[in-house]
Amino acid sequence: MKSKGRYGQFIRWIFSIIDLLIVNLVFFIVFIWHFGRPIETGLTYSRPVLLVLNVAMVVCLYFYSNVHERRVFYAEKVVGEALKLVLTHAGIFVTLTTFLGNYGAPWQRIILFYVLFFVVLATWWVLSRQVLKFYRNQGFNFKRIIVIGGGTVGVRLINEMQADQGYGYHIVGFFDNNPKARSVSAVYQGTLDDVEQFIKTHQVDEMFCAVPDLEDNQNVSRMIRIADNNAVDFYYVPQFGRTVTRQFELSSVGDVPILAVHPYPLKNPINRLIKRAFDLVVSTMALILSPLVIIPVAIGIKLSSPGPIFFVQKRTGYRGQAFNCYKFRTMRVNADSDTLQATKGDPRVTWFGNFLRRSSIDELPQFYNVWRGEMSTVGPRPHMVAHTEMYSELIDKYMLRHTIKPGITGWAQVRGYRGQTEELWQMEKRVEYDVWYAENWTFFLDLKIIFRTIWNAIVGEDNAY
Repeated sequence: MKSKGRYGQFIRWIFSIIDLLIVNLVFFIVFIWHFGRPIETGLTYSRPVLLVLNVAMVVCLYFYSNVHERRVFYAEKVVGEALKLVLTHAGIFVTLTTFLGNYGAPWQRIILFYVLFFVVLATWWVLSRQVLKFYRNQGFNFKRIIVIGGGTVGVRLINEMQADQGYGYHIVGFFDNNPKARSVSAVYQGTLDDVEQFIKTHQVDEMFCAVPDLEDNQNVSRMIRIADNNAVDFYYVPQFGRTVTRQFELSSVGDVPILAVHPYPLKNPINRLIKRAFDLVVSTMALILSPLVIIPVAIGIKLSSPGPIFFVQKRTGYRGQAFNCYKFRTMRVNADSDTLQATKGDPRVTWFGNFLRRSSIDELPQFYNVWRGEMSTVGPRPHMVAHTEMYSELIDKYMLRHTIKPGITGWAQVRGYRGQTEELWQMEKRVEYDVWYAENWTFFLDLKIIFRTIWNAIVGEDNAY
């Protein structure tokens, strides 16, 4: 059997056992201590409940333990998977206890159990992913792979795998019939005719084929046959990745596989309801507490320069509709505020306005826009109408960022793309992150962005001016 990295085959089992131990730990904390009796008495009383909880967990692990095998890590998606497991577990538990009989467990304690279970399990899953990533960075739990094809998609795949050793991919070979492909990777091993011999003489776990099937069906079929004959896992890399960034879902019509475009998560009315409810709660609390901020900020603005406290500007919102966006005024009153973006060391920015910008306090009035439904707490930052008109002509897919509501903070901002955009590629990168957010939205991703925004406001950002 070919090695897939030291102890790699045990990781799923070890992590699943820890998941099972967590159920029992949380049960002990919530139920045994609740009865206020000696542990032996509590266990005797609660043993049926414990048995049902463990049976439910074993069933859940059968469906969800593949989370321990995923090599690409997104914290918010891991937390989302943990929530799904906990809800599934609760459904199984209620069903089994209803069918087998009520064991007298108070419902208040059951709710407490599941709240604590989710917190502990989600924390463990996130921490375990970080530990596993560190483990892989040390050279363990890796998979030896080869990449076939050095076109645009093949190069993107190689760069992505090599960018983060935490994925645990060791590229041991790269093959392409074009001699110029030698410059793509230092592990270039020859043409496609050399693949089979290389696999026979080297340990290879997986093959990623990025050869265009429309141009070379025979080579793709040959690579599949080589992989099958040598017990190597085969993955085909679709060539539409050169131009299409949307996610697709694998489906089929009979025995014919098809790829369906994955819809934006916020097209789901339940997801929209969750996001809007969160926005209303946050914006209402912010508006109630706003006098604590408005009064000292208003004094600072008036002392720094004459003019109004608030700055109102037309910005592009949902579906391209313009709206009045509110901010604390940070500049001296000027005629270029609606067309000229702030720059580093901009003389229009007042001394107090510089503080407001660096701390992001100037954005707080936009909670009024959130409350009105014109914005969301998290989303692509709204641009000036003039900039929307300009960049929509220059950047492909620019208007896709308006398929969701703009936000006070966003994925692009916490990834370092905020403030002035001196070159076109900076705006292109911002748009790329905005579109990615729209395609991959989760509630936990919003929480992650909010946390990182608060952290950045505390430590400061170079681009905040």
